[in-house]
Amino acid sequence: MANRIAEQNESLWRLTAAPLVWAAHLLLSYCTAAIWCAKVAARGESLGMARLAIGGYSAVALAAILVIGWRGYKRHTFAGSTLPHDFDSPEDRHRFLGFATLLLSGVSAVAVIYQALAAALIGSCR
Repeated sequence: MANRIAEQNESLWRLTAAPLVWAAHLLLSYCTAAIWCAKVAARGESLGMARLAIGGYSAVALAAILVIGWRGYKRHTFAGSTLPHDFDSPEDRHRFLGFATLLLSGVSAVAVIYQALAAALIGSCR
């Protein structure tokens, strides 16, 4: 394969994948805790199994974000990239999108970790 990029195969959806995983993690975690506290546990009781579920959601979300970040890194370092990526060429646009994907993956991973810490540190349904 030559160092040419078929731009019609490029998509901005890859850029949004990690924040979408984070948003899904937030929604699942919040709904799990809300349903657990409203339907299963009495006021002031432990989160119990909801904590385990949120831990599982967090592990899956971090694994998905890691894969997305790794793919972004591979796009960023495509064909021996040189910094900065400011030329108007398909290769530099490809590398820039990879770098942006990598950075958004990092921010999304930090957000998932903070959400998981909240579930781990808050022990009851108060």
